[in-house]
Amino acid sequence: MAKTDDLIKRIQDNYTKLSKSQKIIAEYIINHYDKAAFMTAAKLGASINVSESTVVRFANTLGYNGYPELQNALQELIKNKLTTVQRLEMTEETDEIAILNNVLKADIENIKETINEINKDDFRRVVSDIINATKIYIIGSRSSIVIAEYLGFYLNLIRENVSVVKAGVSDVFEQILRVSENDLVIGIGFPRYSKRTLDVLKYAKSQNAKIVTITDSLISPLTSVADEILIAKSNMASFVDSLVAPLSLVNALVVAVGLKEKEKITDTFEKLESIWDEYGVCFSKPN
Repeated sequence: MAKTDDLIKRIQDNYTKLSKSQKIIAEYIINHYDKAAFMTAAKLGASINVSESTVVRFANTLGYNGYPELQNALQELIKNKLTTVQRLEMTEETDEIAILNNVLKADIENIKETINEINKDDFRRVVSDIINATKIYIIGSRSSIVIAEYLGFYLNLIRENVSVVKAGVSDVFEQILRVSENDLVIGIGFPRYSKRTLDVLKYAKSQNAKIVTITDSLISPLTSVADEILIAKSNMASFVDSLVAPLSLVNALVVAVGLKEKEKITDTFEKLESIWDEYGVCFSKPN
């Protein structure tokens, strides 16, 4: 698929050869791209009184393989521009069960797209990077901190010297001050991307550390400094970020690293089980 940031240029370049109905679609998208990005072909057509088939032909005329590809281009174009209020206003559904179905279906699609688009060789290299790094720093801001904490929790059980960089008593730059060329920095970020995360990655890059980014697109700003990129889709169903696919990707990383270090972590988990039993950390299994 071509880069998504050329959608408006495609419309401009092809405008003269569009039919009258297709020009209506083009003008609507240019003027209301924030709304059009989350409409089906049928809904878009109905909103401007053209047929669904006309919308599909419009996408093909622009060089896309169907309307879904054009819609993806629209969503990539706007995802870092919409405010939370704008995203909230685009959510028209109010029925609770419909919302449940829509959100779960969207998350399923995000996982499917992630499976199809992730670079398998990059995934293998990141597993090796995690195993071989002297120290690992993980950073994620805003909602991405949830994924960073989750990854940090499990990697700390598998190996030593794992640190989650986050706002607190000390500034994030103080926490990563001693990063060096033998270290790995994993930056996690999804729309709306955090400038602070990118700034930390840039600093780590200047210290010759290896950079891995977990993000949603190759045009994410976090990829500009990355040595390895892992893509996990997070197409938004509403004002809430979808973190299901990113979390599944992180799960896969943890499992892959853990199985590579199986002999080492067996002793660790045996000790943990003993501690948990002795101090009653977890509820005991019923007899």
